[in-house]
Amino acid sequence: MKDWDYMGMALALAKEGCGWVSPNPMVGAVVVKEGRVIGQGYHARYGEKHAERNALEACQESPAGATLYVTLEPCCHHGKQPPCVDAILEAGIRRVVVGSGDPNPLVNGKGTAILRAHGVEVTEGVMQEECDRLNRVFFHYIRTGRPYVALKYAMTLDGKTAAYTGASRWITGEEARRHVHRLRHRYRGILVGAGTVLADDPLLTCRMEGGRNPVRIVCDSRLRIPLSSQLAQTAREIPTILAVCRPGEGGVPGTASAAAPGTAAPAMPEPTASAWKARAERFRQAGCQVWELPGHGGQVDLAALLDRLGQEQIDSVLVEGGGTLGWSFLWEGLAQRVFAYLAPKILGGRQAPTPVEGQGFPSPGEAVRLKTEAVLRLGEDILVESEVIPCVHRID
Repeated sequence: MKDWDYMGMALALAKEGCGWVSPNPMVGAVVVKEGRVIGQGYHARYGEKHAERNALEACQESPAGATLYVTLEPCCHHGKQPPCVDAILEAGIRRVVVGSGDPNPLVNGKGTAILRAHGVEVTEGVMQEECDRLNRVFFHYIRTGRPYVALKYAMTLDGKTAAYTGASRWITGEEARRHVHRLRHRYRGILVGAGTVLADDPLLTCRMEGGRNPVRIVCDSRLRIPLSSQLAQTAREIPTILAVCRPGEGGVPGTASAAAPGTAAPAMPEPTASAWKARAERFRQAGCQVWELPGHGGQVDLAALLDRLGQEQIDSVLVEGGGTLGWSFLWEGLAQRVFAYLAPKILGGRQAPTPVEGQGFPSPGEAVRLKTEAVLRLGEDILVESEVIPCVHRID
C-alpha cells in the first residue's frame, strides 16, 4: 500500500468526529509498521484526546520505528490536551506523513518543524486537497474568527420555497429531509429570522439518531417572536440565542439584518425602554440568551452577529431562514456555501416565496457566483452543493 492508501484510511477515521469536535478540526491518524497497520485513532469529542494520541495508545505493539499518517499537522501547544508532537517523539515514531498544514497561529508549521528538529522524517501534502476539504469549516473559523456560513433551502423546479398560501410542508421527500438533519448535526448553529418563527413555529432540532442539536439562533431585531413559541419553550434544554437590536436601533422590523436593497420594512414605533427590558427579561427567564447587537438600517447587523458567534466558539452556522435573510447574507458577502434541494414539482404563483428575495441584482453579470462541488440524488429530489465565490456587495 502507498502513502495515499493509509491517508485515505485516516480521512475515513477523521469523519467519525463530525459534529462532535467543533470548534476543533476533524483529524484521523493511522500507525503503520513494516507494512502493517498497528494502531488507529481519531479526535472523537471536543476536549478529549487528539487523533495522534488515540492512535498511539491503540497500537497492538511498540510504535517505535513506525510511520504515523495524520490528516492535519500535529499540534505543538498546550490546550485542553498536551502537544501531540510530544507523544510522537516519546513513541519513537520514525516518519510522519501529514495531509493538511494547520493554519492555527499556535501551530502553522511549528509542529512539523519540531519533529524535523528531533530527527523525524516528515512528508507533507499527501492528499492535501481532500484533507483541506474535510476541515474547510475549521480553516475558515481559525482564519477569520467568524463561523462558516451555509445557506440551506428546498425549492420546486420553478424556484418556489412555499405555495402562495405559505404552505411549505413538504417541498422535498423524506430522504432529502434526513440529509438536512445530518447537516444540522454537522453545523454548530442553526439560524432563522423572526418571520420564519412567526410563520412556522419550528423546533430546529436534529432528528438524526445519535445526532447533536445545533445552537438555535433567531435574528429578531425587535424581539417579535412569542414566548409561547417552541424555541422559547425548549430553551432550557437546547441553547437558544435571540439576536436583537440594541434599544433605539431597531426602528425597522424585519427578519434580515443589513440595509441591503429590498429588505426595508415600514417603520414602527420603538417600545419604551422599560417595556423592552421587561420583555427581554421574560425571554431570559425562559432560558434564552438575548444578545443586544448593533443595528444596521434598523435591523440586526449580521457581521456583528457573526463576530459574536465566533467569540462564543460557534464555528459554523446553517442558515434556514427565508428569502430576505438569505439575500442579506449573500449581499454582504457573508455566506460560504449553499445547499439547494430541488424537488421535481411546480407550484407557480406570482406571490409564492423564493429562496433569495430582496431587491436582487440588476444584471446576470453582477449575480453571486457559485462553484458547484457536488450533485446528489436523494430519492426523487436532487441536492446541489456549491461554494460561494467571494464577493462583497454591501456599501455602508
